Amino acid sequence: MERRRADPDTALGYLEGLPALVLLERLPVPVLALDRDGHVVHVNSAFEAMLGYPHDALSGRSMRDLLPTASPPRPVTEDLKQSAGTIVTLTHRDGSAVRAAISKSVLTRADDPVLLVCFHDVTEQLWDGGHAPTLG
Repeated sequence: MERRRADPDTALGYLEGLPALVLLERLPVPVLALDRDGHVVHVNSAFEAMLGYPHDALSGRSMRDLLPTASPPRPVTEDLKQSAGTIVTLTHRDGSAVRAAISKSVLTRADDPVLLVCFHDVTEQLWDGGHAPTLG
């Protein structure tokens, strides 16, 4: 079955032609992409702002630098998958803790070479005594 591309002059055609990294960068939600070894492949500006890093300062770094865990033998990507729907503690550039709800990976196939997750900063809500949301 052949699928035709939408006319590029339509809204659907525009979306079909939009590169993934451009779309991720435009999202107001913090987004993180990791390779299978747990190294940062891409973060958008919202993620950098949440953790106080300048543009492109996180690329290539190990996620262990940002998400300390109690289980070093397990790959950090497994920690993130297991943490989906819960609140994790990330390390801000200044050393302070940032509490954020983490989503399931947007890329879910076993052969996807990238883990792509979104975050919702709940640090202020927790300080204010509010209830932090969980993501599914």
